[in-house]
Amino acid sequence: MSMKILLADDHNLLAEAVGNMLNAQPGNVAITTDSYDGILSLLAEHSDVDIVLLDLKMPGMVGLASVKSVIEKSAPAKVVLFTGMVDRHFLHSALELGCKGLIPKTMPLQSLNSVLQLINSGQVFVPMDAGTPGLEKAGPDHDLTEKELFVLRLAADGLTNKEIARDMGTNEVTIKMHMRSICKKLNARNRAHAAMISRERALI
Repeated sequence: MSMKILLADDHNLLAEAVGNMLNAQPGNVAITTDSYDGILSLLAEHSDVDIVLLDLKMPGMVGLASVKSVIEKSAPAKVVLFTGMVDRHFLHSALELGCKGLIPKTMPLQSLNSVLQLINSGQVFVPMDAGTPGLEKAGPDHDLTEKELFVLRLAADGLTNKEIARDMGTNEVTIKMHMRSICKKLNARNRAHAAMISRERALI
């Protein structure tokens, strides 16, 4: 089965290796980009893409909102997360949005084409084994509430406690309490560290 694959990843060496491997398979065509804007540009040029391999940490990617946008703009192509680490809650939400699975970057290249053929045939692929590299099990140590996630998103966007309090209709003391709770759950040193951790785990 021939496939046209859009590989979106800003790790150039990995993208080149994966792209070369996919292009070496008879009937396959792989095109690559390294940013969210690049995805939109290539989708506009190539209406016949079958699968989008989507890295979560490229320039322009902002959590689930970006995943949802890519899924909508690439339809009827199948979107698959292609990442080194993802939180189970995030993965579940992505699947609910229509994502067709998760391919860890640690997967052997020789297995990748077979998995993509499976996905292209209409099946969802998720390595649900708890020990699978690239799939981090979400636990109570970073099980943030919706309000805490909202505070964290605004903090990660550079807003001050005063600005966050204004946007949420509360006071700075409450925001400071939320930030303390967030840092404790994420084992973060400060708000900047919390934002970095949350982006690594695709929590925001």
